[in-house]
Amino acid sequence: MPYVSAQSIEQARKIDLLTWLQYNEPGNLVKISENNYCTREHDSLKISNGKWHWFSRGIGGKSALDYLIKVKEYSFPQAVEAVVGGAAIKTPPFSYAPKKQKPKRLLMPKLVPYPENAKAYLSGRGIHSVIIDYCIEHSLLFETANYHNAVFVGYDSQGVARYAAMRGTKSAYKSEVTGSDKHFSFSIAENINATEVYLFESAIDLLSFATLELFKGHDWKQHALLSLAGVFKTKRKDVVPVALSRFLEDHPKINKIHLHEYRLLKEKIIWH
Repeated sequence: MPYVSAQSIEQARKIDLLTWLQYNEPGNLVKISENNYCTREHDSLKISNGKWHWFSRGIGGKSALDYLIKVKEYSFPQAVEAVVGGAAIKTPPFSYAPKKQKPKRLLMPKLVPYPENAKAYLSGRGIHSVIIDYCIEHSLLFETANYHNAVFVGYDSQGVARYAAMRGTKSAYKSEVTGSDKHFSFSIAENINATEVYLFESAIDLLSFATLELFKGHDWKQHALLSLAGVFKTKRKDVVPVALSRFLEDHPKINKIHLHEYRLLKEKIIWH
């Protein structure tokens, strides 16, 4: 276990959640009233008078350290590092717009050795076991030790994990691991000569399409499959999602893009 000094722990415990979010995740804050806030990720997570409470989960605390451990599922050393490393010397002016920051290191939560709950959950959602096993074998699917959330990981061209989306296997919980970069969202692109890419809103939508292709007897790995990390539709036709923009740079042979939307209902896959 990494060593954390007593001085760092003391410093981390002094940083309240509102201050930490204002500096590190300003775009994740929503002002409800004069001194009350919630987060864009979880509208039932309220912040007020130096404290926070996540009503849908029945948990809360005072510091950013509590938030990172209880909500983001950081280990204690990871949480201390995130708070101390991101603490400003002086409180910056508040802004809803995300500020340009240096790339953050993806801080994965503690994981179980084998994602049994995640596999059972996806199987119950109709995903074929061949697809699930492929994701496990290629380090695309994991499971958190706390809450047993499924974790879908995206990598850069060097094989470094840069993005991770979490989905509750026992609840409707959805989130992203802190430090996630949407430029490198979840994808399956084994065929380096693929000329077509299929776009999906989420990792589960992508796996649904792969399952349908498998059922049809098609080679589900012949084309590139890319999740847009929740960014699926936009009113501006001139805006290209960052995940797609980066993907096309890394895969210059792609010359055709398909936009698909899939939804899973119990054990049936429904196509829109």
